[in-house]
Amino acid sequence: MYALYHCELLTGYQKFTDTAVIIDDGKIHALIKESGLPDDIQRFDLKGNRLTAGFIDLQLNGCGGVMFNTSPTADTLAHMHQTNLQTGTTSFLPTLISDTDEVIHEAVGATRTYMTQHQYQVLGMHLEGPFTNPVRKGIHPEDQLRHPSDQMIEWLVQQEKWVKKVTLAPEVNQSLHIRKLAEAGIIVSLGHSAATYEEAMSGFDQGITFATHLFNAMTSIENGRSPGVVGAVFDRNNIYAGIIADGYHVHWSNIKMAKKLMADRLCLVTDATAAATPPRGMTQFDFCGTPVFLENGKCIDEKGTLGGSALTMNEGIKLLVEQAGIPQEEAFRMATLYPARAIGMDHLIGAIQPGMVANLTITDPHYQVINTIVNGQWTNHHM
Repeated sequence: MYALYHCELLTGYQKFTDTAVIIDDGKIHALIKESGLPDDIQRFDLKGNRLTAGFIDLQLNGCGGVMFNTSPTADTLAHMHQTNLQTGTTSFLPTLISDTDEVIHEAVGATRTYMTQHQYQVLGMHLEGPFTNPVRKGIHPEDQLRHPSDQMIEWLVQQEKWVKKVTLAPEVNQSLHIRKLAEAGIIVSLGHSAATYEEAMSGFDQGITFATHLFNAMTSIENGRSPGVVGAVFDRNNIYAGIIADGYHVHWSNIKMAKKLMADRLCLVTDATAAATPPRGMTQFDFCGTPVFLENGKCIDEKGTLGGSALTMNEGIKLLVEQAGIPQEEAFRMATLYPARAIGMDHLIGAIQPGMVANLTITDPHYQVINTIVNGQWTNHHM
């Protein structure tokens, strides 16, 4: 048992400056006034820095020079987790973009292996495609896009412990398939879609509860008569969405508008690639067969199509505050509490409350990460 004290504490619900957090056996044991700390407890002085729940990234294709598609193994997931810790992310959904059935099977196997050995780090795989619309494919390889077979849907349903989320386009998928995935407890997300407003609404009725990278690779509000997918997302008060706040994917004005309309249903995601926290000197990487170039923090192919991002969660929080004018506590919630709610895990992670898992992040006033704690264990020991 130990105590963290002398910090600006953001619990996800309140802000305190005179409260200590007691950790015991990998969990949050109690929040108590610093003046009431028992004399015999081990203490860590956080020197006035900020303590929050660990960041949760619901869309991460790779980081630290690796891509999950290129090498769908448990070792890749371990490398992604260690890289994430440098920028405050303690839990994530490794994201596999449109690929062969063989690679999908490999990636789910790797996720199962990693999750069996490590709790509350990888929270399940995010399968982004291949059941999407070629018209809105983005950088996804068109030759991989396809309709799922009944057998594939049945297999995915059986993997619900390891497959947390599936992104698909409702207009090119059977209602029955969407329902089966949702009923199995898999988060079905609308993305890479050319759906009309009506088709998107129908998808929500079938069990879709999330929208993948809002505004990107989907029909937007074209005019007063065509609200598109974006309008449908705004119109339904039970749909969550991820948004890539790197300044390249979405205009800050649109992020401000989405935040006003969606409030606590908008989550920060990175959609990061090998270029996030890259190895020194890296200038390009492979994105499912397409060379992607890293230019001034932007990931683009030779045609100028965005290929994921180089964003990290701590940088995204900073940009939400500084560029989108989102209050600081709210920006942190977009990286912690709201993602946890979006995937139904807010009883375990995403906030600092007694009984919850001790996945925590300590940042300085400039959003730089000083340290992280995973399941109650310090991840680097320079405190």
